[in-house]
Amino acid sequence: MAGQWLKTSKNWSDIPNNSVSETLTTRRACRSFLKRSVPEGLILDLVDKARRTPTAGNSQGVEFLILHKENEVKEFWDVSLKGKDKKKFGFPGLLKAPVLVIPLGVPSLYINRYKEEDKNNTNLGKGIKEWKVPYWLTDAAFSTMALQLLAIENGLASCFIGLFDREERIKENFSVPETHEALGVLIMGYPDFENEVTGRSQKRKRRPLEDVVHLGKWTPR
Repeated sequence: MAGQWLKTSKNWSDIPNNSVSETLTTRRACRSFLKRSVPEGLILDLVDKARRTPTAGNSQGVEFLILHKENEVKEFWDVSLKGKDKKKFGFPGLLKAPVLVIPLGVPSLYINRYKEEDKNNTNLGKGIKEWKVPYWLTDAAFSTMALQLLAIENGLASCFIGLFDREERIKENFSVPETHEALGVLIMGYPDFENEVTGRSQKRKRRPLEDVVHLGKWTPR
């Protein structure tokens, strides 16, 4: 079963019985979706679970912009692909996905948390420049990965893409505060297996375990 999505299901309540290990070893990005809505209650339930992943100091500085109404999704792609011909877009099935989730990190919540008595000895409460690692984005990535796994568990597929130079105009268009940093956008929906398109990235072979794991000390490869 490709990506362990439930091909035969026409109902999101038919949940695949996959273990986490099975899901992680078989999952892949989906670039072809059915033009079929996902219940709002399901979307909120999945995000509610995904937001419970760890955050530095329990800062809870990850928020989500959810676009799931047809006009909202269309507006996102209009802004994102501004000046480009949608008909020439390499993955037309991607544009049919009914749900877009933009995870956002909020640096101020981390800085304020680390000003508190139990954390102020770290000096991280002094400002954003003190953070060598932007944990608001690290934590947003945790939540996003959890959301992808939850999507699969509920018969949905997903594809994460970066916003890059489109971030500012997307934020401006949807009134996202400048203080919030977008991780990217998680595209979600029901997979369209009959019109599946495989990207070049999916053809890349997985690096062998011995190339990425260094036991005890770093060993040049």
